[in-house]
Amino acid sequence: MSDITTSSRMPALYIGHGAPPLLDDALWSGQLAAWSADLPRPKAILIVSAHWESAPVMLSASGPGTPLVYDFGGFAQRYYEMTYATPDASALAARVAAMMPDTEPVHQHTSRGLDHGAWVPLRIMYPDADIPVLQMSLPTDDPYRLLELGKRLRPLRDEGVLIIGSGFLTHGLPYLREFRIDAAAPGWSREFDAWAAEALARGDVDELASYRSKAPGMPYAHPTVEHYTPLFITLGAASDPETPGDQVVDGYWMGLSKRSLQVA
Repeated sequence: MSDITTSSRMPALYIGHGAPPLLDDALWSGQLAAWSADLPRPKAILIVSAHWESAPVMLSASGPGTPLVYDFGGFAQRYYEMTYATPDASALAARVAAMMPDTEPVHQHTSRGLDHGAWVPLRIMYPDADIPVLQMSLPTDDPYRLLELGKRLRPLRDEGVLIIGSGFLTHGLPYLREFRIDAAAPGWSREFDAWAAEALARGDVDELASYRSKAPGMPYAHPTVEHYTPLFITLGAASDPETPGDQVVDGYWMGLSKRSLQVA
């Protein structure tokens, strides 16, 4: 991918992606916009969203005018009419496919678009839609396999690619009782968030990977784990996964932790 080069290494991010109403939340939108404004401008973006679990590794449509997946229900019609037509990402798709071992072939979709775990936050962070974006599926929930996948992708950072794991640090939707953006965080959400914040501050990857047995608030914080596990793609892509990253965003949204991380 010779057209994607840079002299400085891009960071890697783990972000909470919210739901379409995030686009109307001035506080969180402002935090994400300020964060992206402080980053070097990426040449391309590779994003792994909680909302595409599929093995083997799969890549989204990479042609120009990226289609979107409206994988949500019950929201205002205008969210289903939004677009985010990014440029051609075929060079990045070819590069990612070439990085995978022969024993783990990559499937390239020709029509699968960006789901809301990708396009909702990116529409805020890069509203001009002028950066190539490729989405990669989440092929496993095993933290150590995801760390290895992130490590395999790490060289992309030296080529100007911003790697993003997109999820939600707590995601116990079945256990929420109030669906207001400013709703108080339930105890299980606060407890899991505090545990994760402390482990991230220590760079304790093994503790984070042992969340099923060690994290307070389980299984309520993650009755399914796909919103947590993209974190390990990000940590694997770090120059040193055990060097604490910067916890750029914290706080809660509908009682769920929006804590987000940047690693060098």
